[in-house]
Amino acid sequence: MTHLEELREEYAKLTNTVVSLSSHPESEEFKNASKALARYARLISLIEKRELKLHEQTSILELLAEETNSELLTMAEQEKKKLEEQITALDEQIEIEEHGKKDPINSIIMEIRAGAGGDEAALFAVDLLRMYQRYATKRKWSFTIIDEHTNDIGGMKEVTVEIEGDNVYSELEHESGVHRVQRIPDTEKAGRIHTSTASVAILPEIENSDVVINPNDLEITFFRSSGPGGQNVNKVETAVRILHKPSGIVVSSQSERFQARNKEKAMTILRAKLQELQNKETASNLTSERKKQIGTQDRSEKIRTYNFPQDRITDHRINESWHHIEDIMEGNIDPIIDAFKHQPPGAEKN
Repeated sequence: MTHLEELREEYAKLTNTVVSLSSHPESEEFKNASKALARYARLISLIEKRELKLHEQTSILELLAEETNSELLTMAEQEKKKLEEQITALDEQIEIEEHGKKDPINSIIMEIRAGAGGDEAALFAVDLLRMYQRYATKRKWSFTIIDEHTNDIGGMKEVTVEIEGDNVYSELEHESGVHRVQRIPDTEKAGRIHTSTASVAILPEIENSDVVINPNDLEITFFRSSGPGGQNVNKVETAVRILHKPSGIVVSSQSERFQARNKEKAMTILRAKLQELQNKETASNLTSERKKQIGTQDRSEKIRTYNFPQDRITDHRINESWHHIEDIMEGNIDPIIDAFKHQPPGAEKN
């Protein structure tokens, strides 16, 4: 039996244990079994990803051994190097997961939602998505769209993304909040400036989270994955939607080809959302002075304005502005990210 098969067998046993204890969700036994189950799920996912990358690496090596076209060989060499880096990163994550070593938060869930402004807000959400995707590419982070809902003109009502890479949470945590754009929409014939908003949420995927989810609290439905324009792209119901009844939180995943993987992704998002909810409840019980120190990252706060006519982006929390807005929107957000690294604790202005 391979190591992966052993892990899957243990995962199945733990699943049965969690189900049998679900009537006592407050018990230590249930909490410990749930945490162990989550750990096995993460480990299995990492090993499966590694095996897939190894399979891709074998194909590339075969191509390099047989191919004579110089252009294709160059492309294959680039892909080989990329795969080697991904496999090394996965090896490190597996080592950390198996041996419980402490590690920075290297995986997050990002949610972008169109706010006030109708179609223009949905188009701005697309611009933000592209900005973060290009920044992730620069940083060599993986960027996976898990779920998305578009409108008829190519705007984005909402989108959920998983981003994985070195120190991704510490780099992007200050992006949470309401982003406001002021510009003349392409559809505006009179040349008037419109103001629209989109919200960004950054949810860390925390290892060994103490969030416990009772299976009886979940309502799980399956549906067909949809592509641009809403058309179904799968003939089978591989996409997953989960309702957490106590909180009312609904999460979806349709990025994977298999139902089980989509369910795993959706559970990851749900766990991150419940952890965020738990953190906010904890923060609300602190003194007002302490809350000023740690901040709440409330999504209702307007954190940044993108003023296109004046070629200026202003972050209202630190009262700092940057020009060359078109360049920044192409993913060159390093100056903004770096500005927060040099802020002392509690320096943000609400």
